[in-house]
Amino acid sequence: MSPDGTYNGYANYQTWNVCLWISNDQGLNEFAAVCQDYKDFMARLRDLSSDAFLNTSWKYTSAIFYETPDGVSWNDSAVNLAEMQEYWKENFVQVEA
Repeated sequence: MSPDGTYNGYANYQTWNVCLWISNDQGLNEFAAVCQDYKDFMARLRDLSSDAFLNTSWKYTSAIFYETPDGVSWNDSAVNLAEMQEYWKENFVQVEA
């Protein structure tokens, strides 16, 4: 943690870890890009079935529905939702026709 109380520029480790995985994993990034926001992302992950998951190119087990590969739950109460909304605006802006 840095002297200003942040973790690598994020509110905390949990928020940083979630953003790290969404930004740096192609499958998660492509999945996130079709979601309206972080809450939608979490809901869609929960809604996916294991069978649908096994038919994708993702290289992870079904645990990915619930947590990052580092073990941070997608719905961890420490994930800063306001910061996640800002992250979505910066990274997944939908261009309207």
